[in-house]
Amino acid sequence: MKKETLAQRFGRCVRQLRLESGLSQVEFGERCGFYQTYLSRLERGQANPTLNAMEVIANALGLTIYELWEKVRKS
Repeated sequence: MKKETLAQRFGRCVRQLRLESGLSQVEFGERCGFYQTYLSRLERGQANPTLNAMEVIANALGLTIYELWEKVRKS
């Protein structure tokens, strides 16, 4: 069995939080200022976001970057 990468884990957690917030990728992208295609790649673990991008994502979810990473860690 292949181990989940950190990028995949981060993406899965972001997707789960986005869905819990009731946002589509397009709506979330508008909130973040990112293209939907980038968010799709990120949620599939195919993109490595910068620290700045992680902070934008966290804020768009109503979290701090520390809270977001705590959720990723626990997922």
